Amino acid sequence: MLQAINRSRTIIPFLALALLFSTANGQKRHAHSRDASYDRTGRAVLWHKVDVSSQDTYLGPGGAAMQPDLSNIEFIEQEKGGYSTKYKIRDGAGNVWVAKIGKEAQSETAAVRLLAALGYYTEVNYLVPTLTIPGKGTFTNVRLEARSKDVKRGDIWRWGHTPFEGTPQMKGLMLMMAFINNWDMKSANNKVFHTDGLDEYVISDLGATFGKTGFNSLPIFFRIGRTRNDPRGYAKTKFVSGVNDYKVRVVFHGKNRSRMHDFTKEDARWLADLLVQLKEDQIRDMFRAANYSDRDVRTLTNAVRKRIDELDRAASDRRLAGRR
Repeated sequence: MLQAINRSRTIIPFLALALLFSTANGQKRHAHSRDASYDRTGRAVLWHKVDVSSQDTYLGPGGAAMQPDLSNIEFIEQEKGGYSTKYKIRDGAGNVWVAKIGKEAQSETAAVRLLAALGYYTEVNYLVPTLTIPGKGTFTNVRLEARSKDVKRGDIWRWGHTPFEGTPQMKGLMLMMAFINNWDMKSANNKVFHTDGLDEYVISDLGATFGKTGFNSLPIFFRIGRTRNDPRGYAKTKFVSGVNDYKVRVVFHGKNRSRMHDFTKEDARWLADLLVQLKEDQIRDMFRAANYSDRDVRTLTNAVRKRIDELDRAASDRRLAGRR
């Protein structure tokens, strides 16, 4: 009898823990299914066809029309959360911006221009070399991100739970995360923008880019070696790690890395066909717009061109077949 009581004391907490785990997993799965609708108001879009070679990669997706008016800056409030300090401000024309201060400002400015030049929907941002925010101070290399009245910023979208799964456009976007070493590839950084009858699926935070993605994928060492906005570190990292008759493998040790293994040569070909259209001046302008030094512009431009060539060869060169 005593043994039975002791067994029940052991089993009951175990069952309770199992039930709690099952309930939590069920809630998580339910949350994913609920998120899949994303409160849509229009047609869901991730990418649109553009003439890549004619894109303005200096002014970026906002062009000249949306440039901030720095004649007068008004502090509104501090934005909470994230790696960087952020302030919401109003410019001389009455437009609202989020000013990001710190190491991510330059890399995010460049990353947005690269994705937008390929046809992906992005934020609109600009890099201001020096900005004084009343009551907060004077800062260098400040990224200003638009908060347009015409754009409603909706819920997040989750990797693996979108209307675009399995499409070349989504596979291309995921490959681009490895291309720019965006190791902070978490769903919390993604937003759906409601505008002009469209639901634009956007990666809203691209600051943890153009550095090193880390060199060990074991969870306990997961953060070792990661950097952001590190031109020389970025230039030294590998992109394509191998290719066989059907698939291309890339180096990626960031968040959601379990999703970054199933790229076909067709996926690589679709993206490479866009990337090869970029002119040398366009690549340089992405980094000039982010106020990198001449040395860093050269380093990053050469690194991006090298990665484009890697992907192009991997997608088409049969001599690489069978490499494991």
